[in-house]
Amino acid sequence: MPEPDACRVNSAIMARARTPSVSPDSDGHRATVAAGFVTGLLAGAAGRGLETSGLLQAAGIAPESLEREEARVPIAAYVALYNVVAREMGDEAFGLFAAPLRTGTFEFLCRGMLGSRDLGEALERAARFLRLVLPELRVAIESEATTARLTIAEARRVRRDANDPARVFAFEWLLRLLHGVASWFAARPIALLDVEFPYAPPPHAADYASIYTANAAFHKKSLVARFDAAALALPVRRDQADLDAFLEGGPGKIAMLYRRDREAARAVREFLAHSLAASLAETARALGLSQRTLHRRLHEEGTSFREVKDGLRREIAMARLEKSGASVADIAAELGYSEPSAFFRAFQGWTGVAPSIHRKRSRA
Repeated sequence: MPEPDACRVNSAIMARARTPSVSPDSDGHRATVAAGFVTGLLAGAAGRGLETSGLLQAAGIAPESLEREEARVPIAAYVALYNVVAREMGDEAFGLFAAPLRTGTFEFLCRGMLGSRDLGEALERAARFLRLVLPELRVAIESEATTARLTIAEARRVRRDANDPARVFAFEWLLRLLHGVASWFAARPIALLDVEFPYAPPPHAADYASIYTANAAFHKKSLVARFDAAALALPVRRDQADLDAFLEGGPGKIAMLYRRDREAARAVREFLAHSLAASLAETARALGLSQRTLHRRLHEEGTSFREVKDGLRREIAMARLEKSGASVADIAAELGYSEPSAFFRAFQGWTGVAPSIHRKRSRA
């Protein structure tokens, strides 16, 4: 029988699940973006005298719908706007900087990270690449004890006013890009412990909890995002075929990656919390969707059924290893692995270390 601590661990995880649902309607995603992010995205274009109403309409957004400060835009429309502005301006940084980031910059950033031995090397490659194409902002990756830091500092002032929407969005955009891409290459969300932002809280700061972290501080000198240093040792789990598929619909797809309010991923996770052994077909049926529609929804959100299931398995496994005395074999069986060796390989792929080593480190 599971030990008492193990039962409490699983109960805590399962208790977070509610009855999952995903609207069968093709526009049923509930995830939305605050109007402030739209204003920031368009700030560079507006500053160059471009007519932004046409850009909004091309993305399916009615300009008048943004007149209220509390207005929100469906994330699918925001992704479309991201791509429309980048395409029309020939600039994947939306006119925010002195020189444009020409079409293809995002692709070559990703291709430069491909093949790295671990996530730390991938992020270092990204930082070096950005020094070549984005002289205004300097990216650095540092690690100290158990905490890693991603720093984005101004080498050259982006805007004179620290709270200019264009400057605010420049930092928001680059952090979102680097964090999203890092999580995608590791095939798991990299949790940000806290983030310091170099400006006052913008009107849409409440959205930061679902995009970055609930632990945000403002009025700082530079942007500093902290996360677990162990993430730097995670293996890069994507190959060329994965990247080719990922780049379809990019670079706007980055706006959707690893948000905490992704509807399809949330619903799948909540269902699997009760039925971890369920297949894609069983999950789709329970959510009232076809397999193809569920696969497409997850792909649009930058994930897959396997990634969501592996993420839940990883969370349960780490909690069991850290909080209970259950054997590795018992944990493997509980998570649906036919052999302990299969769980061992999966866990080592997730974390870079064996289950027994993770248990020793957590208890030390």
